[in-house]
Amino acid sequence: MPGMTGMEVAQHLSRLDHRPAVIFCTAYDDYALEAFRVNAVDYLVKPVRQGDLENAILRASSLNRAQLNAMQLQQQELNQRSHLSVTNHRGLELIPVSEIRCFRAEQKYVAIVTDQGEWLADEPLKQLEKEFADQFLRIHRNALIAIRYVERVERTSEGLQQIYLQGLEKPLKISRRHLSEVKKHLRRLIV
Repeated sequence: MPGMTGMEVAQHLSRLDHRPAVIFCTAYDDYALEAFRVNAVDYLVKPVRQGDLENAILRASSLNRAQLNAMQLQQQELNQRSHLSVTNHRGLELIPVSEIRCFRAEQKYVAIVTDQGEWLADEPLKQLEKEFADQFLRIHRNALIAIRYVERVERTSEGLQQIYLQGLEKPLKISRRHLSEVKKHLRRLIV
């Protein structure tokens, strides 16, 4: 092959998010172990028997666990809203989820907080947490924060923990009940 070897091509392909199935078909049996290191489905040595080729193609056409997980994530993203609608004195407004800093439960409503202000929605906090679990983190029984906007966590003089979000002046309290989960989640982001 001009430019690079088949093994080098397979190494590049194995780094893709949506990797194609790779079957090596070669006259050399020396590279089989290396082929499986780059996630090859099969390694066929010439002369190739028809039954071996059919089995390799069958394995290549079935989805592996990584492909199934990627498909499930894509489906979740398709089902997830990009905007939330709120009604106020001006009428119906659409708020991009990407701009929301936090959700705060207040009696029977939920406050949607951005760096531009607050709006009230009548969706339950639990439903918002479930739908946007990949973007928001529960820090208190009445609050979800946008993970992408976390600046820092600080301890107050009373020994409580609070979290600062980009674009918001006032920090939000982290409940003791949720503190370990918040810290664990934030550590995963740093690593």
